Amino acid sequence: MRIISGKYKGRIISPPKNFKARPTTDRARESLFNILSNTIDFDKINVLDLFSGTGSVGFEFASRGAKYVEMIELNFKHFKHLKDTIKLMSIDNIKVIRADFFHYIRKKKNSFDIVFADPPFDMENFETVPELILNSNLLSKNGLLIIEHSKSFNFKTIEGFTEQRNYGGVNFSFFNK
Repeated sequence: MRIISGKYKGRIISPPKNFKARPTTDRARESLFNILSNTIDFDKINVLDLFSGTGSVGFEFASRGAKYVEMIELNFKHFKHLKDTIKLMSIDNIKVIRADFFHYIRKKKNSFDIVFADPPFDMENFETVPELILNSNLLSKNGLLIIEHSKSFNFKTIEGFTEQRNYGGVNFSFFNK
């Protein structure tokens, strides 16, 4: 995986061979950031990357100048990969927290301009993730929630849903608070 644009453009993110996360493809990520670049001033936002996995989305936000990126990852090997990559690339606007999503959203007090969530597609209670985030304090007043999901999920009936984009096997659903 490579970082598409910004300060770290072209840098390769190389997770270990035994990595179990499903990374957001370069094509899907590039399409997502093309959409966002038309409406967002990256250097003015705080971003939360839930279920960070390889960190490709969080690293892309950091590379494009986000003020602050917080990555949440429960799996220790993935968490360690994220910490090692941040150190290797000397990134200073990312913080990684090892935490369970369901516990984290109950405890977190501050909010973010963008919340990106890419839960494992086979995660139990996957379908509850958008509403849990929208009903928490994680998203700022005019914030944007982006959920990455498979085509088997349809979130169009959830209040705040604005659109869904499909890129092969990857779908992004967008919500406003």
